[in-house]
Amino acid sequence: MASMWVGHQGTIRDYPGFSASVDAEAIQKAIRGIGTDEKMLISILTERSNAQRQLIVKEYQAAYGKELKDDLKGDLSGHFEHLMVALVTPPAVFDAKQLKKSMKGTGTNEDALIEILTTRTSRQMKEISQAYYTVYKKSLGDDISSETSGDFRKALLTLADVLYNAGENRWGTDEDKFTEILCLRSFPQLKLTFDEYRAISQKDIADSIKGELSGHFEDLLLAIVHCVRNTPAFLAERLHRALKGAGTDEFTLNRIMVSRSEIDLLDIRTEFKKHYGYSLYSAIKSDTSGDYEITLLKICGGDD
Repeated sequence: MASMWVGHQGTIRDYPGFSASVDAEAIQKAIRGIGTDEKMLISILTERSNAQRQLIVKEYQAAYGKELKDDLKGDLSGHFEHLMVALVTPPAVFDAKQLKKSMKGTGTNEDALIEILTTRTSRQMKEISQAYYTVYKKSLGDDISSETSGDFRKALLTLADVLYNAGENRWGTDEDKFTEILCLRSFPQLKLTFDEYRAISQKDIADSIKGELSGHFEDLLLAIVHCVRNTPAFLAERLHRALKGAGTDEFTLNRIMVSRSEIDLLDIRTEFKKHYGYSLYSAIKSDTSGDYEITLLKICGGDD
């Protein structure tokens, strides 16, 4: 069981009295019956931990000779389908696929790249890189290299590399000092560096970055600063952005809700309420509908 994907502030925990075979059979019935029993699917998949969901996937394959994700894809549609498939995907593979998606087609979704690379631990990044290679037969670094450019690319690659090598400093002196300091140090070290910076320069590091830099490079370095200070607040802000305005950004919404549901979603909910004056639960409720809404609210785990 990959415990590195489990924190203390998640909304989803291991289901007591869990039986993979009982769940696999119930899911198969829910999918195979006349008309899909979405309620049954939702209640099982949102009330089991990811480790338990992986056991259901194995059991389902063994009992029915099919991939559960393929059956879900064949039976569901739209955002609800994407969310349910995300729930049965191993975390490292899910992140690898999100990274690939963010670099596919015209234009790169820099926000998704930045978010994943700044909020995952080095142990998680190791698993993600390995999953990426297994699924796509290409290295994550090579893909980042070919899809991004300039300082932004340098910083992303530094970050990916540092996380992968967990701090072995193999970088030459030609690296931009700003990038090097931000990417090569651990979060506790960075917190101290930022405090020191403020004391010396009478300026907040975030303001300096905004003043000196621009574009995706600026976004990336600001994301690092925000994550060092408060990762749940950073992710609450991302969720707020995904939920406000004209359309809903389901790509971001699904990614954060699923990937943080066993790590720090409770903290993210607290930060959301603190910053925006209303709950994440109510934001999801007013912005989504149907089975998609029901599933997200179950993952959210409660109103604040």
